[in-house]
Amino acid sequence: MSLPPCPKCSSEFVYQDQDMLICPECAHEWNPSQALAEEETLDIRDANGTQLQEGDKITFIKDLKVKGSSQVLKIGTKAIIKRMVEGKDHQLDCKVDGTGDMMVTAKFVKKA
Repeated sequence: MSLPPCPKCSSEFVYQDQDMLICPECAHEWNPSQALAEEETLDIRDANGTQLQEGDKITFIKDLKVKGSSQVLKIGTKAIIKRMVEGKDHQLDCKVDGTGDMMVTAKFVKKA
């Protein structure tokens, strides 16, 4: 029986105690069924306050400079959200039309 690694310290020495999984290295305890439910409830909202989900089509609400490049993404450029990541810098992993894959901050987009 293989148990998942600890979400806090990534230790492989996890053991089960009834419904809970326990990490002996950092003493973190979690319920694996609740952890899956928490991961799915990522609350990321666009500039208008609309909740975004993976697969949504979005458009940019302002011109954005691409870091490390002279390229600019214009207002109205369309993209599709491939993956959502929790963080304060760039929450959306998108496929941008005409540019490719890139990470975007949610406050600069709106749901199309």
